[in-house]
Amino acid sequence: MQYIQQFFSNRLIGVAVLSWAIAQVIKIILDIIENKGFNASLMLSSGGMPSSHTSFVTSLGFGVGFTQGFDTSAFALCFVLALVVMYDAAGVRRAAGKQAEVLNKLIQRFENRDFKMEIKLKELLGHTPVEVGAGALLGFVMAFVFFVLL
Repeated sequence: MQYIQQFFSNRLIGVAVLSWAIAQVIKIILDIIENKGFNASLMLSSGGMPSSHTSFVTSLGFGVGFTQGFDTSAFALCFVLALVVMYDAAGVRRAAGKQAEVLNKLIQRFENRDFKMEIKLKELLGHTPVEVGAGALLGFVMAFVFFVLL
């Protein structure tokens, strides 16, 4: 029971989750402005502005840095994890999303001839460097507010 209580009272986890949630809400707000409608599925989606994965790991990393020091093993681990997540978001997942977009167009073009595709491949998987940067900035701001200002 004490482990559960410790888990839910861990401010580092709390700030990381809050940073992720705020990034997801920002995505919904930007989508409402752009498309003039509410798309609730964006709350749990990947891709878009800002990168919630980046915000999540960046807030954790800076939170560890602010509370335990930027010269600790814990911060180094968080830093490396954040770099991997950001590289994956802007590199691998972005490329996979572009491939899905091309495949969806090919399938749509040839669909009536030989086969019918039941589902469309998800295209919004990764992020542009600006979206990753915005996620990193959000994560930093969240950690700074919670561990330096409060």
